[in-house]
Amino acid sequence: MSEAYIVGAVRAPVGRRGGGLARVHPADLGAHVLRALMDGVDADPSAVEDVILGCVDTVGPQAGDVARTCWLAAGLPEQVPGVTVDRQCGSSQQALHFAAQAVLSGTSDLVVAGGVQSMSMVPISSAMLAGRPLGHPDPFTGSAGWRARYGTGEVSQFAGAERIAERWGLSREEMERYAHESHRRALRAIDAGYFRREIVPCAGVADDEGPRRDTTPAKMAALRPLTEGGRLTAALASQLSDGAAALLVASPRAVRDHGLTPRARVHHLSARGDDPITMLTAPIPATAHALGRTGMSIDDFDAVEVNEAFAPVVLAWIKETGADPARVNPNGGAIALGHPLGATGAVLAVKLLHELERTGGRYGLQTMCEGGGQANVTVIERLTEGNGLTSENGSRK
Repeated sequence: MSEAYIVGAVRAPVGRRGGGLARVHPADLGAHVLRALMDGVDADPSAVEDVILGCVDTVGPQAGDVARTCWLAAGLPEQVPGVTVDRQCGSSQQALHFAAQAVLSGTSDLVVAGGVQSMSMVPISSAMLAGRPLGHPDPFTGSAGWRARYGTGEVSQFAGAERIAERWGLSREEMERYAHESHRRALRAIDAGYFRREIVPCAGVADDEGPRRDTTPAKMAALRPLTEGGRLTAALASQLSDGAAALLVASPRAVRDHGLTPRARVHHLSARGDDPITMLTAPIPATAHALGRTGMSIDDFDAVEVNEAFAPVVLAWIKETGADPARVNPNGGAIALGHPLGATGAVLAVKLLHELERTGGRYGLQTMCEGGGQANVTVIERLTEGNGLTSENGSRK
């Protein structure tokens, strides 16, 4: 079998909804990172065989196969096609999986993966209403098959997060400590310049806009719960954001032909499903599945990115896996840095690779909860001279 190498990885800063990126059209936001990606490597853009981008809520300015639109808006070759993927919050992580699978299968040598999302231009509240049949305000209970299997109760990520907090015995205070630490880590990373190599400034924005310097545990404790009698507040949830990211995946042949430098190889990729009503627990069985397939231990990973959709998602995952909390979201997560839905998977992949390079770590794991009770898991291995390229026949050099 061939190998799939990551040879380029960039992202835009993650902007607050209504912030510095709010007026940037999604096609231009995606084009911005695609141009930066291709400018950062020596490969001829016409050699790219596909552009696979994740995006959720593909309506309005995100409609019409936004992956194709982004590539063309970047002024890149017309003969290169594009396709848009929707696996809810894991869309651009799945885009990376599809790109790597194309390379691993030998059907492609050079594929772009990434994601784009403007929650300023396409608010989630509006997008959730788009396309629903008249008389069916909920997209699930309009299905007779769904009603027969799961009933007619509300399918809500907020309700799912509350169930997780209750099931794993997570107090509001514990979750608020975690959320405050997310902001602290993110601000530390920004101030230390950890993200400078990966971020391509856009529209005058050079840093992630989400982290709050003035947040305190006392301020978090003063917020009202999202639901009556619940434990979750806005401080324990990811922020609505704008963002984009892109990675270039190459085969050994493409590396040789274009003189590229492999920075990491895709060591493992998989996706699993879990209860769609609780919705947000799938990273737990998905991680167990990935560890079983790879024969690795959670302690083998030098850095881990678990998307902070809600604080209880990550805390429950840590309890179940036994992961070292210091290695999980080491530079903060979506509670502080934001969650531009369809772009977040690629943003996390870019962050993970750069963190391994910054610290000298070898293995990184990424996972995230997704609508429908799903989760992707990606394991990457940072490459050095001692564990680098494989030859054309698959033997390691």
